[in-house]
Amino acid sequence: MSHPVISLVSARTLHLSAQNFYKPRIKKPSADDVVQAIRTMGLLQIDTISVVARSPYLVLFSRLGNYSPHWLEDALSAGKVFEYWAHEACFIPSEDYGLLRHRMLNPQKMGWKFSQAWFDEHQNDIQALLAHIAEKGPVRSADFSAEKKPNSGWWDWKPHKKHLETLFTSGQLMVAERRNFHRVYDLAERVMPGWDDATQALTQEAAEFQMLRRSAQCLGLFKAEWLADYYRLKRVDTKKVIANLLADEEITPVEVDGLEGVFYVHQQQWPLLQQALDSGITSTVTTLLSPFDPVVWDRKRASTLFNFEYRIECYTPEAKRQYGYFSLPILQRGELIGRVDAKMHRKEKILEVKSLHLEPGTRITSRRVQDITGAVNRFALWQGAEQVSVLKIPDVLEGYWNSGWQLS
Repeated sequence: MSHPVISLVSARTLHLSAQNFYKPRIKKPSADDVVQAIRTMGLLQIDTISVVARSPYLVLFSRLGNYSPHWLEDALSAGKVFEYWAHEACFIPSEDYGLLRHRMLNPQKMGWKFSQAWFDEHQNDIQALLAHIAEKGPVRSADFSAEKKPNSGWWDWKPHKKHLETLFTSGQLMVAERRNFHRVYDLAERVMPGWDDATQALTQEAAEFQMLRRSAQCLGLFKAEWLADYYRLKRVDTKKVIANLLADEEITPVEVDGLEGVFYVHQQQWPLLQQALDSGITSTVTTLLSPFDPVVWDRKRASTLFNFEYRIECYTPEAKRQYGYFSLPILQRGELIGRVDAKMHRKEKILEVKSLHLEPGTRITSRRVQDITGAVNRFALWQGAEQVSVLKIPDVLEGYWNSGWQLS
């Protein structure tokens, strides 16, 4: 069966549109926009590396522009989002709590995140910790002291941190707020008042079907094999889900010029799909992305759709790094054209561009220079920088950037 054929540029644009990257944002962001952005993405992955802004704040900046990072923490403490394991550790809209609840009720399936042996061995201490929280209120891991052990890793956490994480994975505790980005744990019934497993919890099958539906919506355009990774689903019947979504007219099949196989477009993107079929569409957004942005967190998807081979190198020995410790993909008008390894010197108010690498074959035009420079400026100003310093960049950019510039 033949399907409508769209260009690769249009295919990328449909995906980027679903991720709020179709047109540059003009309206000044508000606190409500933070929650709405997370709803649109479905998930906001958490990572603590802070060589520049921590990843969840950066993912929101890429979509919202100059917003206040504390709005994310406010949304968490107000119960508009919650934390749990989804793609990885993520902020998730609170209305999607039911999609993840089955994982909490069966934590034995969560791999290293939950140890039944630890839970059983320390049952008395764990129950005492729950009683302490019930009586005294929320706690942080830092509220407990323990002798430091010589090794590192999850199994070397001090006992109370293991208890807290065990109770978090099993859904008995939730993150009520973050203080200086440190988790503050409280009883689940106080964080999600009114929740009733007997009447509201979904079966694993029903929840996973809904997660795959959400994945289709968040991806906008996708191949069948891309769906399961969004929520890290294992052994799901993706073909059956796609058949149901096709029957319900929630998605429609297309082919992409130059790429193999059938792609699907979610109904929210159908107005743009019609424009793509009529005359073509293209994204006009230029920004820097987090390594944990949904657009690039599936490395195979980024390779197929954007011809962008990407991996994070912060865990690679420095001598073996190709692009740098924490390189940020450069999204420019529908293409991933390169990556920037940057560091924010907060006391000095300097954003340091340690290196910038362009993708092979990327031509530098005056508009491209203007777009990239604007993206770096916005990124620097949002973090409070007053100056951009430049170290290693392509020769073609040196005439424009020299060794850096002051920000006004």
